[in-house]
Amino acid sequence: MEFINKYFELDKLGSNPKREFIAGLTTFFAMCYILFINPSVLAASGMDKGAVFTATALASALGCLIMGIFANYPIATAPSLSLIAFFAYTVCIGMKVKWQTALAAVFLASIIFILITVFKLRELIVDSIPNDLKFAISAGIGIFIAFLGLQNGKLVVSSASTLVTIGSFKDPAAWVTIFGLLVTIFLMIRQVPGAIFIGIVLSSIFSILVGQSKMPTSVVSLAPSLKPSFGQAIFHLGDINTVQMWTVVLTFLLVAFFDTTGTLIGLAHQAGLIDKDGKMPRIGKAMAADSTAMMAGSIIGTSPVGTYVESSSGIAAGGRSGLTAVWVGIFFLLSMFFSPLLSVVTTTVTAPALIIVGVLMAANLAKISWDKLEIAVPAFLIVIGMGLTYSIADGMALGLIVYPISMTAAKRTKEVSPMMWILAVVFVIYFLILNV
Repeated sequence: MEFINKYFELDKLGSNPKREFIAGLTTFFAMCYILFINPSVLAASGMDKGAVFTATALASALGCLIMGIFANYPIATAPSLSLIAFFAYTVCIGMKVKWQTALAAVFLASIIFILITVFKLRELIVDSIPNDLKFAISAGIGIFIAFLGLQNGKLVVSSASTLVTIGSFKDPAAWVTIFGLLVTIFLMIRQVPGAIFIGIVLSSIFSILVGQSKMPTSVVSLAPSLKPSFGQAIFHLGDINTVQMWTVVLTFLLVAFFDTTGTLIGLAHQAGLIDKDGKMPRIGKAMAADSTAMMAGSIIGTSPVGTYVESSSGIAAGGRSGLTAVWVGIFFLLSMFFSPLLSVVTTTVTAPALIIVGVLMAANLAKISWDKLEIAVPAFLIVIGMGLTYSIADGMALGLIVYPISMTAAKRTKEVSPMMWILAVVFVIYFLILNV
């Protein structure tokens, strides 16, 4: 126990093994839906559901373990939601690319990703972003995941006339969300340890009682075989031989790069792990974790792996060290044999946790210099952009493109680093690629 305390610096970070365990369990329950969503979506591309389920668990576990042991951050990894749909519907169905070739594209993107990380380009980019915009990124992620929670909980639904509107209270899913939200808020205000995790458990029970979730028919099952997808990314590297496929590689790279970079910044701010100079300690190691997991995931057979905003629920539960991520990794490994039990923890059940975490992360809005318009405009675009575009990368792009322009208008050009100008140009290219 003393070794664990010393290795993960628990005393220094103001945490303890019990708190880290609860935080890991909370994060896992907040994101374990990916074990069921990823196979369902990727099956549309022709991939084997069982193989994708196992690949998702293994790739997620690997990234979490590297993040925890190597980088000592309470941040979990799993296949990126924004890239799952792009992989299946845009690349495989829309472009009529075989899923094996799409995996090869992910593999190549991950190799470039690793090289960018090794040569510290990602670290240079993160350090060059001004503190005000880092606070905006953190708050924007809070708005994004709160919106995700409201949507998953059916409190906000799509509308043909207004894009979004209030959900129907005839839907039992909405009542599961309301129940979980009220219970968790009450527990958090009363400062009950593990409030978010307890809220998820009670919401799961309530969901079963109202018929929104079904009791599992069994508890334990064998993990499906990886044989249908394992190694296909390597075998089909030769298929990456057209301009179209290299565009796909570049898109995987850009979205993964900026999604995970933005998430890392936001979560590190939430956990209080940013130093006085606005820099993330061990950021290179943290970035190596998600890029390595992305490469491994492509080999065993899943879409790009990245850092997960749901890690914020574990951070809110007290997770401060890599031990939280290690526990998430262990739970992902165990999940391969307990998949029937996990089916109870639906996106509706975890929706209240996301909404509450959004509230906590929105506190960073108070740290932005709103009295300076040249800062306020790009910061606002980042915050509102993440929620309205449903993309962390797109929200960052809007703000970082405008930032050097607004600073120039305010005659503060000398304060804009060369990297910020480069980022603005890169994001313009990024938007052009996505639209073409």
